[in-house]
Amino acid sequence: MVEYLAKNVDEIIAKYKIEIDDDLKKKLMYHINRDFIGFGKLDPVMSDPHIEDISCDGPITPLYIYHREYGSLKSNIVFDNETELSAFVVKLSQKCGKHISLSNPMLDATMPDGSRIQMTLSGEVTTKGSTFTIRKFRSDPITPTDLIEYNTMSIDMIAYLWIAVENGVNALIAGSTASGKTSTLNAFSLFIPRETKIVSIEETREINLPHENWIPGVTRTGFGEIVNSRLIGEIDLFDLMKAALRQRPEYILVGEIRGAEAYVLFQAMATGHTTYSTVHADSIKALIHRLEGKPINVPRAMLQSLDVVLLQTNIKKHDKNMRRCRQIVEIIDLDSQTNEILTNEVFRWNSKDDKFEFLGKSYVLDHIRVQYGLSKDEMKKEMERRVEVLRWMQKNDIRAFKDFARIVSSYADKPEKMMEKIRTNPVFKIEKEKIIELDKKSKKFDEVVEKIDKIPLK
Repeated sequence: MVEYLAKNVDEIIAKYKIEIDDDLKKKLMYHINRDFIGFGKLDPVMSDPHIEDISCDGPITPLYIYHREYGSLKSNIVFDNETELSAFVVKLSQKCGKHISLSNPMLDATMPDGSRIQMTLSGEVTTKGSTFTIRKFRSDPITPTDLIEYNTMSIDMIAYLWIAVENGVNALIAGSTASGKTSTLNAFSLFIPRETKIVSIEETREINLPHENWIPGVTRTGFGEIVNSRLIGEIDLFDLMKAALRQRPEYILVGEIRGAEAYVLFQAMATGHTTYSTVHADSIKALIHRLEGKPINVPRAMLQSLDVVLLQTNIKKHDKNMRRCRQIVEIIDLDSQTNEILTNEVFRWNSKDDKFEFLGKSYVLDHIRVQYGLSKDEMKKEMERRVEVLRWMQKNDIRAFKDFARIVSSYADKPEKMMEKIRTNPVFKIEKEKIIELDKKSKKFDEVVEKIDKIPLK
């Protein structure tokens, strides 16, 4: 498309004998590509990797963006009138392969780059005029190394989750809006063994994994007439959950639970499928009430299938937004006399000094230890080894999700060899050109890992 536009511009310049220098032509091509291929006025903010959300509340009003570090900020981007904004909203819907009109003035869609967008057209449902909100998709998602670097979690918490995920422990991430629940879900899903079958279920695509044996599922809006309270052809989270159970997955990831699909999720847990999801709740008590109440309606007895809950929060300190995992709590059992859920807090965030503390006991790790016949000292050493691997990755700035997954996979296959490599080569460098060359030559995960292992360390 870029070449096509450039060719047409050259033909027009030649046809009308327009005199134009190289600098002016570059500026002209930038604006043509921006408006025809890119996102017009939105192109700079869409290209900024630190911006997470973009919100347009109507014409004449400046766009607001949500920055990863500085939170909500007012931009200098403005649509001058409703005609310009409506045309832009229609253009965005066309980029998504969808249709928006005055008869159907609301649209939820996925953009070509994977970003989520919600749009309204004209003043039919939003009285100030057309609006849109974009939740940007990260093509290179956050990794556990990033969570450590951002101090969202401590390195010990990540090592704990590594062992838990590897051994099929069920978990929910609870928190408020914009607390980074899905980012954390995606990050610790990188610890899922590479050969296992994964099915992810979302309303709009956010989860991004390097695993080959992964089926990403998304809901679909219906069309035409309404039959039995739903549009013909509509596929919701509940439908995808039922379909997922027939695909014999070992791990099921659900972007967010808030309805009948949660009941099926807990049934999947009870039948041996490892499941991970996110939910809006700010405490264990609130989470239990949310799961037991309408419209989720999960019986208390089924909550025993859940093993771990991560509670995340979004705070502002020194004019910067920070995401923190406030607690990691284990669900132990259901008290037969009081019918209360018994829990064990494993990690806690201390807001005063912004540090995390281990509270001394993990029933999940004890269960895994007994399962493998390990002593307490052996389990402690395994935790320490994984902390060492994570610290090595942090030191060497290994933050690309595919690179991170390769190292996790190498440790799972040959832990002793991996530890030897780390201890004898504290600084780990692989030339980027060689990585690209290897990826081009082979799409097979194992072959790439094997060839990377043979590259001499510097």
